[in-house]
Amino acid sequence: MLNETKTTASQDAGRWLLGSFMTGAGTGHLTFSREPFQAQVPDWVPMDKDTVVLLSGVVEIGLGLSLILGTRHKVPMGLGLAAFYALIFPGNLHQYAKRISAFGLDTDTKRFLRLFFQPVLMGWALWSTGAWKALRPR
Repeated sequence: MLNETKTTASQDAGRWLLGSFMTGAGTGHLTFSREPFQAQVPDWVPMDKDTVVLLSGVVEIGLGLSLILGTRHKVPMGLGLAAFYALIFPGNLHQYAKRISAFGLDTDTKRFLRLFFQPVLMGWALWSTGAWKALRPR
């Protein structure tokens, strides 16, 4: 069963670290980094960019705290976070394609290399929550 997946101490530490990162990033969405995060919202999103940043910040804080505190539902949280990372990937593509500088990503090379970090985050979410193991065929 998905909720019975055991994780190792290193996975738990990775989950806590990722949860802390997500909580911090979400806090940045709501406060000191609102403008840079707006640079990542694609023009085709049919909402005000600031509203998208605020809503995604709330989601990130919720996901982060759930990773840290929600040990009974680690696998669903890992799947949800991996899906969230997939959903926000178009923002990274937008920043690269439009050559928008934000968060120190001020060259095409830096923006391009960042694109490869999203799959790493997805893998981290799946590994640290035991979702990767839980979904493997037995």
